Amino acid sequence: MTQLLPRASTLTAALAVALACAFPAAAGTPTAVVQAQTVEVQGTPLIPRPVSVQPAQGRYTVDAATAVFASGEAATVAGQFVALLGDTTPLRLAGPKASGSGRASGIAFRLVPATAGASAEAYSLQIGPRGIVVEATDERGLFYGAMSLWQLLAGQQAAAVSLPAMRVDDAPRFSWRGFMLDSARHFQSVEQIKTLLDAMATHKLNTFHWHLTDDQGWRMEIKRYPKLTEVGGCRAPAGEAGRKPDGTPNLYCGYYTQEQIRDVVAYAAARHITVVPEIDVPGHAQAAVAAYPEHGVVDEPTEPSHNWGVNPYLFNPGEQTLEFLENILAEVIELFPGPYVHIGGDEAVKYQWQASPAVQAYIRELGLKDEEALQSHMLKRLERFLESHDRKLIGWDEIIEGGLPPQATVMSWRGIEGGIEAATHGHDVVMAPSHTLYLDFLQTNLPEEPPGRPKFTSMQKIYAFDPVPAQLDPAQRKHVLGVQANIWTEHTRTFERLQHNVFPRMAALAEIAWTPLERKSYDDFLARLPAQLQRYRALGIAYGQTALSVAMKRQDDRAGGKVTVELSNPLSYRDIRYTTDGSTPTAQSASYGAALTLPVPTELKAMTFVDGKPLADAPNRWTFDAASLLTRTDKTLAQCPQGGRLLLRLEDDTPLDGPRDSFDVSIFNPCWLWEDAQLQGIASVKVRAGRIPYNFGLLREEEARRGWRRPVARYGEFEVRAGCEGRVLASVPLPRQPGADGFIELEAPLRKGPETITDLCLTFSGDTRPQMWVLDQVTLRPAD
Repeated sequence: MTQLLPRASTLTAALAVALACAFPAAAGTPTAVVQAQTVEVQGTPLIPRPVSVQPAQGRYTVDAATAVFASGEAATVAGQFVALLGDTTPLRLAGPKASGSGRASGIAFRLVPATAGASAEAYSLQIGPRGIVVEATDERGLFYGAMSLWQLLAGQQAAAVSLPAMRVDDAPRFSWRGFMLDSARHFQSVEQIKTLLDAMATHKLNTFHWHLTDDQGWRMEIKRYPKLTEVGGCRAPAGEAGRKPDGTPNLYCGYYTQEQIRDVVAYAAARHITVVPEIDVPGHAQAAVAAYPEHGVVDEPTEPSHNWGVNPYLFNPGEQTLEFLENILAEVIELFPGPYVHIGGDEAVKYQWQASPAVQAYIRELGLKDEEALQSHMLKRLERFLESHDRKLIGWDEIIEGGLPPQATVMSWRGIEGGIEAATHGHDVVMAPSHTLYLDFLQTNLPEEPPGRPKFTSMQKIYAFDPVPAQLDPAQRKHVLGVQANIWTEHTRTFERLQHNVFPRMAALAEIAWTPLERKSYDDFLARLPAQLQRYRALGIAYGQTALSVAMKRQDDRAGGKVTVELSNPLSYRDIRYTTDGSTPTAQSASYGAALTLPVPTELKAMTFVDGKPLADAPNRWTFDAASLLTRTDKTLAQCPQGGRLLLRLEDDTPLDGPRDSFDVSIFNPCWLWEDAQLQGIASVKVRAGRIPYNFGLLREEEARRGWRRPVARYGEFEVRAGCEGRVLASVPLPRQPGADGFIELEAPLRKGPETITDLCLTFSGDTRPQMWVLDQVTLRPAD
């Protein structure tokens, strides 16, 4: 296991071994094609954008003969730089050597005396015709300078790289530059987490918030309470995924041993990343209560939840449970030396406390106002415990309700309002609003996006976010420690999917966390992003392709036998090239400028280009033929207005292993809309549909807003209406169960009427929980 890099005055053999492990090559790194000629880097394609860049005259070429100089503590950073460069590019540099006079040509890393008011994370990078110098007053700043130099060299895959002369002076805007990973819902290996930590380091992010406990799993070994992982570390997924072919439970299990946690913490520390563990209190506690039911509120046994959403299980607020939580925190503190422990506090619906006579009596005994005040009472007790062990409490913005613990830091996720309220009362704040910085929200609205929340969060929206609200005065603004993006993993079953969701959006996060507001420019960011994609390739990161591809909107003219399409790039790149002859677009292909009207049949391929090079790995392809004009899928249909806010892209529960289909559905009111459907000559509507588990915990007020059409047939019907509130155009009874593969195909005759072009509203009536119907494909069938 890689350990924290030791400090040393000279590069010992042990240090050399440690440095060689500091940035191991990521799994799946593509084999590079080494360019023999010298590649010239143009401009300053750094992400995040530095505070100041001053171009100078001349260039300096880095190749295998380039020497690296450093001494003392600077040698640690120099060694990390050499190891990372060697693992991700063809450049294999020797060293570092002792600095000597500092006049020799090469790359020098230096720690210099601190000046008053200087940031420990600041650095300067100077490139001139005689060499490169990276300077900082602290090892942290020197490391970030090394990452900037690595960025300039990485991704070229050349044996020699020529850099333009320049001086970079840089320092971060915020001290908290965070990324949160949910390992409770779906579990990642230690090596996968290290891949994320490596990526964070190259983006100059410095806080890894590790969400380790929730209703669906307890992922951290606590030696005093082994059942937390023995029982709480395993769940049976909903539906077919929860059963093996022989009918036995197909358990989803995983937890980190304390040895593994120490390894991750040390690995992060070597990259100047602080790990903030999260232990959720008092809600999101079902896995813990399943393991130790005496610390819950209700008498009946439970198990780790297979439901997503909000579940009702709470910790008991009494003294024995508080001591139980303090004992857990004592082991957490031993494992995580950073200053913060995240205590959760979010979505703790108080139904169980409200229904418990013992809890209600306890509230009266303590003289508290209500259940919110009781939660505050628990968190204040835990804050005192943490403070007695030299730790700070941080929690989600619900900890404001009922009274903030005196020294608590607030992580504002339900927008920025909680952060504003906390800062105005003198509390530190980290901004992490869900509508902007939740990376499980899809990054485009394209059909190719993996499962998640289709209210997509575009790169533009992330980049435009300013963590400091205008409402705060100068003194209050100082309480905004920084910003954090979160990836919740209910729908992120694989690490490949996680990488798709996080990258390249982490690049935008890095820029809002580091770069001064006045230096931000989205157009300039787009110009630098292609170089960042090359660095992802060098690191072996499977970044998302959808935002780099081409989006298509269509307008069908079935009577005229043609289709009109509009093309765009989700990130707003403008150079789109297309073909209609079946060939792959190149930089010399036709340039898209305005909507295309194409005859049917036509095969259209399109790609986005930057500086004559394709941005995505493969072209988008659409086939427009007679059948495509009559067919829509769940992902190319709109959602009805009454569908509600909980639109999700949900994954099927089969097969047990390998890829699974996904479906767009609003779980409040499943309803799909085919806008401007052309019904001339249509005799029937055919649908392919299936059932997947309905595994969602909803608040009571949300549950009350769910809507289903009352069934007429015994098991309900598939129904087509003219508009969401119009007359029924087609209807067919549903079977009790779908076919053996989980799907059915049904065809309903179209009732005659005046409609020729109308919106078709497609629904399934009845309440079939614990399953739900999802639509896969709908086809308009002409008369023979």
